[in-house]
Amino acid sequence: METILIVDDEKHYRLVLSEVLQEEGYASFTAASGMEALDLLNSQVIDLVLTDVKMPGMTGIDLLEKIKEITPELPVIIMTAYGSVEKAVEAMHKGAYTFILKPFENETLIAHIAKSISMYRIVQENARLRDALQTRYHFGNIIGKSKPMQKLYEIIRKVAPTNASVLIEGESGTGKELVARSIHYNSPRKENPLVAVNCAAFAESLLESELFGHEKGAFTGAAAMKKGRFELADKGTLFLDEIGELPMPLQVKLLRVLQEKTIERVGGTSPIPVDFRLIAATNKVLEDEIAKNNFREDLYYRLNVVKAVIPPLRERQEDIPLLMNHFIQKFTRESGSVSQVNGISRDAAQILCDHPWHGNVRELENVIERCVILASHEFITPVDLPPQIRKTPGSTLDLEGIPEGVGLAETLAAVEKRMIQRAMHISGNVQTKAAHILGIGKSGLNQKLKKYNLDKELSGPRS
Repeated sequence: METILIVDDEKHYRLVLSEVLQEEGYASFTAASGMEALDLLNSQVIDLVLTDVKMPGMTGIDLLEKIKEITPELPVIIMTAYGSVEKAVEAMHKGAYTFILKPFENETLIAHIAKSISMYRIVQENARLRDALQTRYHFGNIIGKSKPMQKLYEIIRKVAPTNASVLIEGESGTGKELVARSIHYNSPRKENPLVAVNCAAFAESLLESELFGHEKGAFTGAAAMKKGRFELADKGTLFLDEIGELPMPLQVKLLRVLQEKTIERVGGTSPIPVDFRLIAATNKVLEDEIAKNNFREDLYYRLNVVKAVIPPLRERQEDIPLLMNHFIQKFTRESGSVSQVNGISRDAAQILCDHPWHGNVRELENVIERCVILASHEFITPVDLPPQIRKTPGSTLDLEGIPEGVGLAETLAAVEKRMIQRAMHISGNVQTKAAHILGIGKSGLNQKLKKYNLDKELSGPRS
């Protein structure tokens, strides 16, 4: 129950307002002066202050200034029978949520109160998430509090101090390079280079030169000697992204480098010793590539000393609010004074939490960047989201495609079953999470699973 502090030197007015607020479901405290109000603010949890302007001693404007020094986000509504444009402007400039003139309709006051408290709750939630980001739920720039992410953090902590090769697996957009950077910058090699190469970005002949370097005159256009990425990563870390795209001849050469710890530049004959730590990443299942004869099994075992798996975003929905606030902070900071965004509304946050995010964290980052640029208010709302994101499941139902003669009950049952299957898939078959996604209780979900025989069809965790 939200608590409102009423500050007015007229006793009758305090009592009337208190009764009105209690009828609307609010708890209330009353104070006859600004000093009494400050004492209550120090001893009670208050969600909104409703204060008169003209009071003996400390005026409502003075009280507003004191409140903003103590709790800047706490909403304050100024009310007075002596209103003027100047007073309204002064109150708003000093942080009042709004300014209301006596006498006023109770409905008008209640509407202002409900809206201001709702905004205050959003501010508090965003502050809580920012605090979480700055404390427990991150490792470098990797964000997440879910169990899969906590497991990933533990792997990073244990492997970073070693020289072991690491294979990072994850879908596109999950943040594989961030994991590689976290490993490097938490290792004894952090003072030396982290050199990254995307194996899918070069043709085979160019990739060989990029990795091994070349001697002057090694081929047409080689006007000078060039060091390759192996040499540039000496005493540091080499990160080979999309290792599954490495051509077979270069796989053989990479294996030899890992065994011998030496390289030869293209066109060279002298072995050059290299000392680097190798981290590789892939969005492919390398075991499948081995079965297709696209990847060498012996190289796989060289790379896969320690495996770090990054879960897709749809399997860690509880991390989405943290990521949203991280990106809001990032892009508002980068935009300087251009953006006024300070958070996200509950409705917009819920839409983002329910989205499947096939593009993973990169897709979410792009959506938030767009919203920060285009939003016209302090908080991102559903209207600010891209159309493809804010679509509801119901809007995509093909009602015209339902055959004639199919009854309402049968159609609703089919839709309900499909939504349950989708929620179970998104949650990894964890019933508690699936129930939350569907907005029903766990026991209700369990009954529906039995109703549609999904308890036998689906396997996995049931907690």
